[in-house]
Amino acid sequence: MSSTFLYGANVHANGIRQHYLRYGGAQGERAARPAVIVIPGITSPAITWGFVGEVFGATFDTYVIDVRGRGLSEASATLDYGLDAQAADVVALAAALGLERYALVGHSMGARIAARAALQANGALESVVLVDPPVSGPGRRDYPGKLPWYVDSMALARQGIDAEGMRAFCPTWTDEELRLRAEWLHTCDERAVLASYEGFHTDDFHADAAQLTLPALLITAERGDVVRDEDVADLQHATPALQHVRVPDAGHMIPWDNAAGFYAAFGDFLGAPLAQQAESVTAEVTI
Repeated sequence: MSSTFLYGANVHANGIRQHYLRYGGAQGERAARPAVIVIPGITSPAITWGFVGEVFGATFDTYVIDVRGRGLSEASATLDYGLDAQAADVVALAAALGLERYALVGHSMGARIAARAALQANGALESVVLVDPPVSGPGRRDYPGKLPWYVDSMALARQGIDAEGMRAFCPTWTDEELRLRAEWLHTCDERAVLASYEGFHTDDFHADAAQLTLPALLITAERGDVVRDEDVADLQHATPALQHVRVPDAGHMIPWDNAAGFYAAFGDFLGAPLAQQAESVTAEVTI
């Protein structure tokens, strides 16, 4: 498949500089479909999700964003790194880009941002996809990812680390993926990451998910222990219309572990199936 990458750009929205990468564009069949905003996780600048943007861009006008305090978006000692501010960024970005119809696809922290943004957004937001969201929060078990893993790897990245040094943190990743993480991890502001990690345990994701009134899809990893079967049951009990797909042979970083299974999990939920799917991959769907 030829590249669908168009350009990277900045926009002033919600009072800060927000950086994004655009894939696909709004020409041809994509013009009739909602745009897609991809919101990465806690230490994932937009460029590390570029391979996902490439695939989405073949079917949708796609924007992969740098969450505040990551990548090339604004960061500072005085910036609010709370969930409400992150969600307001997404809604303001969509408005600044003039998107009349769009969907949110959030991974991990990005899924929690997407769920909160859905409570703030206007009618332009049509659907939300929540990819392996941390279900930790008040009165619930801790997030399984441990804080030193993030802090230690970011400290090494700020000093300068190569792909081989990053392998100790991400042993299953390819050389190319490790090089990209080693290159860009230093752009993740530690203050932003600490605030988001704390929010994993103080913000109530289940309460946000229970208020979703637009079409929503939950995509979870078979491995990784982030979203267990009982968590899915709780979420679907609170939001019966929430669709769910469990992706086999994948840990928390689903598209890294099973890209074909990840793309297949969307089906036609966004209005059209994603172009790159492996026919041999099947996913268990519960509605």
